[in-house]
Amino acid sequence: MDIQALWSQIQDLWASLDQHPWITALLGLIVLVGVALLAGHIARIIILRVTKILARQPALHWVNDLREHKVFDRLAQMTPSLMVQFGRNLVPDMSDTGRHFLGNLALAITIFVLTRVIASLLDALLDIYSRTNYAKTRPIKGYIQLTKMLLYVFSAIIIVATLIDRSPMLLLSGLGAMSAVILLVYKDTLLSFVASVQLTSNDLLRVGDWIEMPQVGADGDVIDITLHTVKVQNFDKTIVSIPTWRLMSESFKNWRGMQQSGGRRIKRSLFIDAGDIGFLSDEQEQRLEQVRLLSDYLVRKKVELKHWNEAQGNVAALSANRRRMTNIGTFRAYALAYLKSHPDIQPNMTCMVRQLQATPQGVPLEVYCFTRTTVWDEYERIQGDIFDYLLSLLPEFGLSVYQQPSGNDLRQGLQSKAQAPLVVTEQDGEHSRSS
Repeated sequence: MDIQALWSQIQDLWASLDQHPWITALLGLIVLVGVALLAGHIARIIILRVTKILARQPALHWVNDLREHKVFDRLAQMTPSLMVQFGRNLVPDMSDTGRHFLGNLALAITIFVLTRVIASLLDALLDIYSRTNYAKTRPIKGYIQLTKMLLYVFSAIIIVATLIDRSPMLLLSGLGAMSAVILLVYKDTLLSFVASVQLTSNDLLRVGDWIEMPQVGADGDVIDITLHTVKVQNFDKTIVSIPTWRLMSESFKNWRGMQQSGGRRIKRSLFIDAGDIGFLSDEQEQRLEQVRLLSDYLVRKKVELKHWNEAQGNVAALSANRRRMTNIGTFRAYALAYLKSHPDIQPNMTCMVRQLQATPQGVPLEVYCFTRTTVWDEYERIQGDIFDYLLSLLPEFGLSVYQQPSGNDLRQGLQSKAQAPLVVTEQDGEHSRSS
């Protein structure tokens, strides 16, 4: 086939196309879309390479956050729709209706891609903000989520209005009539947003805080604060999701104050057997005077008691007529002196050993003080060492801890009574057992 014959066929084909303008329009549209996609691919390559070079600059490290969230990638995706939108007039033999519909479709795609660009930009800004010093005290994740939600809603309205070629205000006026339904559907979202604002503005909750909320099974560290939920990782490594609005409608305990104070409270009681409580004998006083932490207390107390007893005049030498030192009071003074001299007890916070109201389980002596550390395992070690020592020291003061009798104790008591020797009295011949 020669060139002249080929040219003749091309002319015949072109002449046939004139008789079917829709074919010409379709071919022109395919060419326009193909060129637009090719331009979008080229724009993506150029933008990504340029931003990669910029990200290497120390002052522009934030560009990496935009790249990780594909802000530039999605920005390049707007190129094809923009080219179609502005190049539709170049398509031959396309009707005005087709051009108008093609323009609306390209505009709707552009708005959709732009929405994704803005959403990715918000995520990147959240990551940049999370590395600042204000992130823990003023989290903004809830605000970002609310902004994205509003962005999606309004974008959807504009896209639908663009496709149906109507004003967005017409759709918004229709939504006004559905406000009651919208409030019902988004009730939890609105409540969570208000709660999130209150928690943040009043600094009630931060990421990393140890909170305790027994009604939802939460006892651990806050790991994330979002618009709808607050995630808490318990100490057993389970994760509890708490609706944000519940943190405002219900009470919870935040241990941040304890962590910031630098001391954690010890509040535990020793239940002293009431049967062991009594006055100190002279021998016990002389022996306890050799205890370094008690020497000053005993000297001062003896002088005080001596002056008080002498002021009573000539009275009978009964315990009810004069004051004497008791073993429980002396032990209480020793325990307080021991705590104040302990290297792991915070000296600038409350420290006392007090006697509480007697109970059927004994007389409680409560140790109330604060450790120098707030680390959990160190706190438990210090508390255990203190009570190990105080419990072991009770016999030195003639005291013991009350302990309810167990079944084994009762069994041994019955067995010892059964094994007691039989004694026959001479007066009445009655049999009795004595232990």
